[in-house]
Amino acid sequence: MIDIFLASGIILILTIFLCLYRVIFGPGVENRLIAVNTVGTKTIILLVIIGFIYERPLFIDISIVYAMINFIATLAIAKYLKRGCIS
Repeated sequence: MIDIFLASGIILILTIFLCLYRVIFGPGVENRLIAVNTVGTKTIILLVIIGFIYERPLFIDISIVYAMINFIATLAIAKYLKRGCIS
């Protein structure tokens, strides 16, 4: 069972690197923002998988906090790109 989670973690890391390529060489700012959000989401999933592999439930709490920060930061950056200011 652990082997399945380890393999899925490795696949997630590879797809994170593919998204990082889009962040660096993306065609526009909006595509880069979506790629950064995708990297954040995959990192959250990776934290949960690591917590399951090492039997540490604290990683789930950390991933929930990271998900909230990722969501709020994405909304703030999208609002800044649309209006030019956050408020």
